[in-house]
Amino acid sequence: MCGIVGAIAERNVSDILLEGLKRLEYRGYDSAGIALLNSNSEKLSDLKTVGKVEKLVKSMTKAKLRGNLGIAHTRWATHGKPTVANAHPHSSAKELFIAHNGIIENYQRLRAILKKDGYSFKTETDSETVAHLIHKERKGGKVSLVDATRKTVRKLEGAYGLCVIDKTLPDQIVVARSGSPLVIGIGIGENFVASDPLALGQVTDRFIYLEEGDVAKVTLDNIEIWHDGEKVSRSVTTVKSRTKDAEKGEYKHFMLKEIYEQGKVIKDTLDGRVSKTKVLEQAFGVNAGEIFDNVKNVQIVACGTSFHAGQIAKYWLETIAKIPCAVDIASDYRYRNIIVQPGTLFVTISQSGETADTLAALRYAKKKQYVANLAICNVATSSLVRESNFCLLTMAGREIGVASTKAFTTQLALLLILAIVLARRTGLKPSHEAKLVKELGKLPTLIDKALNLNKEIKKIAKQFSNKSHSLFLGRGIQYPVAKEGALKLKEISYIHAEAYPAGELKHGPLALVDSKMPVIAVAPNNDLLGKLRANLSEVSARGGKLYVFAHESISFESDKSSKVINVPNCPEILAPIVFTVPLQLLSYHVAITKGTDVDHPRNLAKSVTVEQV
Repeated sequence: MCGIVGAIAERNVSDILLEGLKRLEYRGYDSAGIALLNSNSEKLSDLKTVGKVEKLVKSMTKAKLRGNLGIAHTRWATHGKPTVANAHPHSSAKELFIAHNGIIENYQRLRAILKKDGYSFKTETDSETVAHLIHKERKGGKVSLVDATRKTVRKLEGAYGLCVIDKTLPDQIVVARSGSPLVIGIGIGENFVASDPLALGQVTDRFIYLEEGDVAKVTLDNIEIWHDGEKVSRSVTTVKSRTKDAEKGEYKHFMLKEIYEQGKVIKDTLDGRVSKTKVLEQAFGVNAGEIFDNVKNVQIVACGTSFHAGQIAKYWLETIAKIPCAVDIASDYRYRNIIVQPGTLFVTISQSGETADTLAALRYAKKKQYVANLAICNVATSSLVRESNFCLLTMAGREIGVASTKAFTTQLALLLILAIVLARRTGLKPSHEAKLVKELGKLPTLIDKALNLNKEIKKIAKQFSNKSHSLFLGRGIQYPVAKEGALKLKEISYIHAEAYPAGELKHGPLALVDSKMPVIAVAPNNDLLGKLRANLSEVSARGGKLYVFAHESISFESDKSSKVINVPNCPEILAPIVFTVPLQLLSYHVAITKGTDVDHPRNLAKSVTVEQV
């Protein structure tokens, strides 16, 4: 989603802003821009480009723009096409510039009012409306930039992270947030603003996380914050730099690096949370045990890949813990009349912790009678973590590739130990728990074994280069694994892919099967194997080309109509995690074969920080 960087200093800040934009590329974007104010010359300049940040960097080199105060932005289009005109920062009268992340839902009504007031619009965006509103509220400089911004945001419906500068005020940046993340970076005699601390890792490790509804004025040596019209103070957090996460090292792409990191990060995620024989309940939080004692049901809410993790967790919770579990897409959940059963634990899952729909679902859930809300997240300082009763943090490290890999498998590891902890309340014997924990300990090694399939999968991927459609099949707990495999393929290779429960073939999908559409099946060694074999025979009988990822203990053999990829033997409980890895590799190599942008696929963002309207 859109990225914002701002800086005020006594030195030239252009390089700081551009480096910040580079560090935010993982969020996904289609254009970039910068606005700089040079206090010495009182000159305010802006420059915008369509495409990668590097293009903006080259244009900046030619233009030689400098300034001690500035804002910069990477745009992910929501209103209006990716054009130079629609790129941020947006201005009003070339006097006031804003960078905005979010969606203003009532912008058309506000736009109509502003047109009547004589304002002309040069873009198709909702964001330009905000620039003109603040300019209008300034009343020719009679109203402070802070007050004008505060008055403006009260009129906005939707989500915003805002960064505002004014030509006549070279000593300040004004920021505001509601629904979109924004942090202030603290320097020595200089200060910074960004959507994400990562953007500012080169200049500071100290941050103030703005809360919902905060408006702040940032100057060289001072930060003032208001909430509901009252001055407030916010704590300063030191964030350790993880520069290695932002470097590809020996790998061609971040996605491949992150796939290969999964064994290590799963080990990191489990360390300190499991002993040799049991899950350590205190790892969930001081009062977690008391909460878990009252849990009779679980409600999981998430988006995208995290939603698939929740669907897998449903099987574990109902099988291991014998607890009913419902799983909802976050963007739909809060628009239903939710009936909360007594004793229900509300669980959110998110890589970033800033996904707008998931945050909105959490806030909606807080109005309901849930026992408590638990966040499973990869970012300790995220809004989701801060607003939840307690949390389980994945130790995946920063995930740069837009297509989630290591975040997904670490989520699954934590969801599995959640199921085990809850199962203690429903009769799980210590001996059975010890067995499950022992199997969990095998995960890093099993994943490394699955990664040994890389060369074989790379060869298979060439057969997908001219395909436009594909079908993924799975049964039971492997159905959401098939869904995740399909999602990965469509995300980065742009091949249409959908997943079905294999038992549903005769209810429509079988009509699509022919020699031109590859069918990918997930075949672990479980009670549904016999039924899956019958389903796959139906595909072969219709001339379909099968790619079967099969547990190596199964006697599947390749022939003219099918290619079998033997996945390492693994305990049934771990199969969803282990089988995910070769599907990730398949999507990666197909994308390489097709020549797509693996780490930054078109139209997608890493963190969707605006609601899906």
